[in-house]
Amino acid sequence: MLVEKAAAKVNLTLHVRGRRADGWHDLESLVAFSGGGDQLSLEPGATTTLTVSGPTAGEAGPDDANLVLRAARELGRRLPGLRGGAFQLLKRLPVAAGLGGGSSDAAAALRLLARVNGLSLDDARLIEAAAATGSDVPVCLRQTARMMRGRGDDLGPPLDLPRLFCVLVNPGVAVETRAVFAEMRLQPGQSTGFGQHPGLTADASVDGFVAGLKKARNDMEDAACVLAPVIGDVLSVIAAAKGCRLVRMSGSGATCFGLFETCHPAARAAAVIRRHHPGWWVKSTLLR
Repeated sequence: MLVEKAAAKVNLTLHVRGRRADGWHDLESLVAFSGGGDQLSLEPGATTTLTVSGPTAGEAGPDDANLVLRAARELGRRLPGLRGGAFQLLKRLPVAAGLGGGSSDAAAALRLLARVNGLSLDDARLIEAAAATGSDVPVCLRQTARMMRGRGDDLGPPLDLPRLFCVLVNPGVAVETRAVFAEMRLQPGQSTGFGQHPGLTADASVDGFVAGLKKARNDMEDAACVLAPVIGDVLSVIAAAKGCRLVRMSGSGATCFGLFETCHPAARAAAVIRRHHPGWWVKSTLLR
């Protein structure tokens, strides 16, 4: 049995530069990954199957539509005779939450299949299968911080971030990315004119790095708040936590995050938020 962790993807920044003529949105985003997430295992065999369990398994939809199996099919189209097996997904991350859970699961499936079939993570067929599975899957393959541009297919080099202690909060409301983009009402070929993404120095101090992050933004936040007003409540609750240095929504929501200087205020904030909002999903973690 082979096992891979599928970490949560956190968009520390997310600039929407506009909508391309082909309909895709042109993005710039600094992506980092949490210390926790889902877990995917694979028992190699002749038939590729998937079973899903865990706290959020019921929200993940039918197994045959899961991105894990889609990733396996995409790789199989590019690698005849691909050896698969029985996937078992332990689902812990909330679904449609702005954390790239499904994309990270798919990337974990590709890593497992690469191990079984003797492929490098740099294999062009693996990278093509990741892009064909979903826009966020390529950046999840290596689970390391980097800039992501375009529709997600233009990846910058890995970045060595300062230690960022983070509290992730999801209010239990699913927000579809497509609906948020629709609410932004950008037409093909239209630019937002919101301004360039600031340059960020990965080897800066925590203070310097957070100051750089504050010059950036998440351009999907306003539209997501229209669709799910509770996001505004989540942002306010995190911002009120003692020691919070920056609060922002991740991806298309509804998960929001707060950054803290050390693990102690982050853990304390998570405990307080969890106690006052028992229906919310709350995790403290270290980003990388």
